[in-house]
Amino acid sequence: MFHPLRVSEVEQLTDDSVAVTFAVPPELRETFRHTPGQHLALRRRSAGGEEVRRTYSICSPAAPEGEDPVLRVGIRLVDGGEFSTYALKELVVGDTVEVMEPMGRFLLPPRPGHFAAVVGGSGITPVLSMASTLLAREPEARFCLIRSDRTAASTMFLEEVADLKDRFPDRFQLVTVLSREEQQSGLPSGRLDQERLTALLPALLPVADVDGWYLCGPFGLVIGAERALRGMGVERGRIHQEIFHVDDGSAPAAARTASAPAPAHATLTATLDGRSGTWPVQEGESLLETVLRSRSDAPYACKGGVCGTCRAFVVTGEVRMDRNYALESEETDAGYVLACQSHPVTPEVELDFDR
Repeated sequence: MFHPLRVSEVEQLTDDSVAVTFAVPPELRETFRHTPGQHLALRRRSAGGEEVRRTYSICSPAAPEGEDPVLRVGIRLVDGGEFSTYALKELVVGDTVEVMEPMGRFLLPPRPGHFAAVVGGSGITPVLSMASTLLAREPEARFCLIRSDRTAASTMFLEEVADLKDRFPDRFQLVTVLSREEQQSGLPSGRLDQERLTALLPALLPVADVDGWYLCGPFGLVIGAERALRGMGVERGRIHQEIFHVDDGSAPAAARTASAPAPAHATLTATLDGRSGTWPVQEGESLLETVLRSRSDAPYACKGGVCGTCRAFVVTGEVRMDRNYALESEETDAGYVLACQSHPVTPEVELDFDR
C-alpha cells in the first residue's frame, strides 16, 4: 500500500546522486519502521500520465523501539531513468511522493557477531543502514566494509562512512577500491572481480569466522564476490546478496530457469489482500501483468526480477521464471516465484501474494 509522504530534505551527495528524506506522520510511524537492509518502492505519474515505480534502499539507521523512524533513501542517476532524473533535477523539499512500506529480505537485524560487506557504487545504501545500526546497538559486533567506486568524486555517503570509522575505530574496518582513479594510499585501482577478491579477502579478515557476508551492487560484482566466497568454503547460508543493476543479456544461464512450453490457454487464480480472482492469461504476458489488468494494487516495483516486491507462492500448477535475482534458493524450493517473471506451464495456476 502506498502512502503520500512529504519530502523533508534533498541532499546532493555527488554530481549524480542525492539522498532524499521523507517526513513520517505519527500515525504511520510503525508502518515505516524498517529493518536495516530494506527498501522502499516510490511511485509517481509521468507527464504523459504513465505510472512509474522504482525501488530505493533505506540508508538511515533503524530507529530503536519508541523513537521516531528516519526515512532516507539514496538515489543515483541512471541513464534514461525517468524516476532518478526527476529526483535529481526536480524533486524539492515540500513535494509529496507516494511511498510503499519497507520491504525486502536483504536484512541484517542487529545481533552480536562479525559481519562483512562487499559493495559497489550505490550498493552502499542498504549496507550503510546495516553497519550504522549494528555498531550503535551491539557493542560486541564488528563490521568490515569493502567498497568499490569509480572515483572519489562519485562515491556516495563519504561523510557518513567516515563518521562510522571515527565513532567505532576498533570495530569498523573500511577498505576502499577505486576502479578508475589511483589513490594516494591503499589498494591499487581496478575492478573487484572474482580473482582479485579471492586474493584480497583472506588478507583483510578471517573469512571463515565471518558470521554473515552482504554483497550489494552491480550484477558482475555481486556474482564475482559470491563465487570467490564459495571458492573459499563459505556456506551459502552465510552469503546474502542484492543486485542493483542487471544489463540486458548479461544474465548467465544459471540465473534463468529452464524453458518450458506454455499451454495454449491458461487461467490464473490469485489471492491478494484476502481477496481472490480468476482471469485468463493472455499470450506472452507475465502472471503479474495478468493480475494487474484487474487488480491495480498488485505489488511490484522494478518488473525486472531484481527487487522481489512481487513475490508470490505457487499454490497449484507450475510456472517458469524468465530470470530471478531476488529470491534465495530456499525460497524457490519452498514454492515462491517472482510474478513479474513468471509464465504458466500448466493450464491452471494459482498464486498467493499474501503468504
